[in-house]
This record gives sequence, C-alpha cells and structure tokens, in this order.
Amino acid sequence: MSEIVLASGSPRRKELLEKAGLKFSVLAAGGEEKTVKKRPEDVVEELSVMKARGTARLLEEDGRAGEGLLVIAADTVVAFQGEILGKPASKEDAVKTLLRLQNQTHQVYTGVTLQKRMGEEWITRTFYECTDVTFYPVTEEEIRRYVETGEPMDKAGSYGIQGAWFVHVKGIRGDYNNVVGLPVARLLREIRALEDKREESHD
Repeated sequence: MSEIVLASGSPRRKELLEKAGLKFSVLAAGGEEKTVKKRPEDVVEELSVMKARGTARLLEEDGRAGEGLLVIAADTVVAFQGEILGKPASKEDAVKTLLRLQNQTHQVYTGVTLQKRMGEEWITRTFYECTDVTFYPVTEEEIRRYVETGEPMDKAGSYGIQGAWFVHVKGIRGDYNNVVGLPVARLLREIRALEDKREESHD
C-alpha cells in the first residue's frame, strides 16, 4: 500500500480509517472551499476535489509528493427535500433544523476524492455515496435537551448519528459510515482500483 495522506482534520474520518486498518498521516489544506453547484451530490464531489488538490499542492511544496502517494479528501452534507442543511449557526438554528427532520427521512451525501501521484502527474478519482436516514417523532423538549449538550453544533444537519442522537434514528438505508463522514467500504474498493491501475502502468 502506498503512503496515504488524509486531507481532513475530522476526528470521525480519522477514526474510521484507523478502524479500517490503514496507516496514514493527516494534512488538511485549510481555508474555506466554495462552490456554485446546487445538487448535493455535485456539491460534495466538487468540494472534496478542492480539498484534495489543496493538500496535494502543500505536499508538492514540501517535496513530499513522491511516486504512489495517495491523498484522500471528503466532504459531507445533509439534505432535506433537496435543500442542503449545513452546520448550525446557533442553538436555535440547531433546534429548528432538528424540528424539520423529526419524523422525516433525509439524505446524507459524502463526496470522496482520491489523488494518486503517478510519475509527474496526479490521477484523480471522485465519487459520492448517499444514505437515507429516518428519524422517529421527537418532541421540541427532547430536541432542546440534546442541543444543550453542545454535540450538534459542529455537525452538518445538527446531529451526530454516533452520539446521543442515535436513540431517535428509526432506520438507515445505505452505508452507516457514510453518515458518520466516510463511506469506508466503497473507499477501500476505489483505492484498490487505483492501485491496480498503477501496477498496470508499470507493466
């Protein structure tokens, strides 16, 4: 396996890669990526590409972009009825979001970009996964109690499925890890495909 760099400071993504048994370092380019795209799947793919390219540039500047180096970048959004729900701006914003989502089904999209150094070029592979998440009916009192824990304040959609909010999840259709922030099973298969492509180019 080539050297891997995770272009994300997310502790949840770091934990998922560690559970998958991958050895990697972390280098997030920083800055705020922006897109004019509207569809959630287009948004997460484009933003993940921007993150991957930003980290790849830093690695080149530091002289660390050696043959076979692999950069992994990801971006996750929550969407309801086609509208992207970002991180809450305030506690009241979080309450309003969760009131909209209770007793409903929404979607979680994660876009992933792999950039692999092959010779003097970067080979790019981008994909996204979508998972449907359905909540049970939840009272405003329960929502406010959850928001007061502070857990939802740094999370898209104002909740963390791996935290205390899991008791309100009625069902999931798709990859659970995608909701956490990284579709690991699909990711490992895409990495393998890139590795195979690299070996073919050296034959």
